[in-house]
Amino acid sequence: MNKYDRITPEGTRDSLFAECTLRRDIESRLHGLFAARGYSEIITPTLEFFDVFSRKAQPFPQEQMYKLTDAKGRLLVLRPDNTVPIARVCATRLRDAALPLRLCYNQNIHVISPSLKGRDDEISQSGIELIGSDSRMADLEVIAAAADALKACGGEYALELGNAAFFRTLMAELPASDAVKEQLRDCIETKNYPALNDLLDTLPESEAASALRMLPRLYGGEEVFAKASALCKSSEIAAILDDLHALWQSVSQFAGKERVRVDLGMMHRTDYYTGMILRGYLSGYGEEILSGGRYDKLLAEFGYDVPATGFAVNIDAVVKVLSRQQAPQTALPASNVLIWAAKGCEAEAVEAARNLREKGLVVEHSLSETLDEARTYAAAHGIDSVLPIEQAKEG
Repeated sequence: MNKYDRITPEGTRDSLFAECTLRRDIESRLHGLFAARGYSEIITPTLEFFDVFSRKAQPFPQEQMYKLTDAKGRLLVLRPDNTVPIARVCATRLRDAALPLRLCYNQNIHVISPSLKGRDDEISQSGIELIGSDSRMADLEVIAAAADALKACGGEYALELGNAAFFRTLMAELPASDAVKEQLRDCIETKNYPALNDLLDTLPESEAASALRMLPRLYGGEEVFAKASALCKSSEIAAILDDLHALWQSVSQFAGKERVRVDLGMMHRTDYYTGMILRGYLSGYGEEILSGGRYDKLLAEFGYDVPATGFAVNIDAVVKVLSRQQAPQTALPASNVLIWAAKGCEAEAVEAARNLREKGLVVEHSLSETLDEARTYAAAHGIDSVLPIEQAKEG
């Protein structure tokens, strides 16, 4: 026996029956929600050239990408992100299209997760990208769509808002080497605050260092803005906080203050975000269901300098949440009718099945030799009725 012929690779799994139905239902709900807002679907290849993700900003470490080569020896990757390929398409095939562009998608990404983290390496996502506007209304359109997407997924939801420029500006003001700044970033991304404080202890005291120490407390409601303003006096930080505060007030108006939190320590694994960033959560699941934000410089990496914003919903995570709310189903769903055909009556059975399916019934053909065996099969599989076809049409 081969060692790996009966299992799936780490970070992947099989989906069966009711879970597949639930997945398609969620995808359909979200697609309808996006289409109703004027978003058009786009599909990009599962395989992309490595160079697409090896940009100046280097948002994807190569050790986190699945790599292979094509027939010409060129390095390819399994798509680790949906936004970057869409940026490539906008900068090439859609370069002459009128702006703004509203695009939506439903496709998988593949990312090598650290071992023992319990994360999926293959993740199904549905999301939107709004290309060509840096307006406040563009951000609000995307956040409102995110709130509606979470509602469409069911249950109570919460939104977290941040701004990528807040952390980036603090780091620019911090008297530290690039290597230390990268370590600090890792600590904040993983919320390892003890290690963060140990690193900051090795640096000279500064306003930026004090603010970084306080990041765990810069989370909550509207009071966060006053706390952050007291810590950071620079005009650049003040402008970022004012902009985020105004955004928070608008979002709270249509989503409700109780659902909208501020997190100034929020960071994304991808490094192309430049402004507003958001995460969405559903009750009963500890990790984010939805994530996204503004990325105004990414398309410029492909030679098309236009702003953009968007988000993605983790369909696999939504399925996990909703599956817990439903009784598990491991058997195949039952058909309504089982058609058994006597010898010579097979064509009539096919026609009868077609007629019943046109009426909305789920119909199976019996593969049993006798009618009694067919009835036994129907009883064992929960099929409502058996229809015998025992007379062929003449002529």
